Amino acid sequence: MTRSRDEFRFFSHLRVRWVEVDMQKIVFNGHYLMYLDTAISDYWRALGLPYEKSMHALGGDLFVVKSSLEYHGSAFYDDILDIGLKCTKIGNSSIVISGGIFRGNTCLVSAELIYVFANPHTKKSMTVPDAVRQLMVDFENGLPVTQMVLGPWAELKEEALALRLEVFVQEQGVPLEMEQDEHDETSRHIVLRNALGLCIATARLLPVSHEGVSKLGRMAVERQLRGHDLGRTVLKALLEEARARGDQEVLIHAQKSVQPFYAKAGFEPQGEAFMEAGIEHIEMKLKLKT
Repeated sequence: MTRSRDEFRFFSHLRVRWVEVDMQKIVFNGHYLMYLDTAISDYWRALGLPYEKSMHALGGDLFVVKSSLEYHGSAFYDDILDIGLKCTKIGNSSIVISGGIFRGNTCLVSAELIYVFANPHTKKSMTVPDAVRQLMVDFENGLPVTQMVLGPWAELKEEALALRLEVFVQEQGVPLEMEQDEHDETSRHIVLRNALGLCIATARLLPVSHEGVSKLGRMAVERQLRGHDLGRTVLKALLEEARARGDQEVLIHAQKSVQPFYAKAGFEPQGEAFMEAGIEHIEMKLKLKT
């Protein structure tokens, strides 16, 4: 049975390359499973779950026990394909994901993937955790999958600092002694938690100066979940916080690599790039509308 695009959310958008095409000049049938597997990874990211951390916290892992594909047409070199997925059933220990691989509105492949939640060592099946079950139901119903908390450093330090150290110190090589400073105690902090209670994004907003300018910083997003608007969500919330207390401008020392991210939010560069903690930065400002 062919599928309709309206049945799915889409998690991958890819172009077929020569290496994926067989002697018949169509995509080799086994590659469609690879496309689906790529989309499944994006599905978990959309749930706000960094896969390795989440499975570790849950004490289990997901194993594919059945993959069923029905071919309705062929993809060719240079085709643009969209991969749609939908959770259609959650049993005691199993999760069923339906999929569709589309070229435009044409469904080329229909799929059903069955996963079993199991002990990663013994491979014995386990009950799907209630948190995961509820999360997937909420997600398919269009409900939020994260929880936002704003508060002082004393309340949010443990979880916010853990993510900051992971991103800035371990990943980016910022010296440990430079990561924390005296501004943490006086700043307004934000933490974005996923359905398992893990901190997946954080940032801080410093007190406003007498000129009406405040500074935003320490923006950190879980590495595996970047590109899924978590940073945008955190940024929007802190800008609303700044606007509500009457700040006139918000300043940030943005890493050059993420300058386009802040530019999309309306921040404008000020002056020349400079080095900070061994990383190239540029100062950017945003005038707040009241």
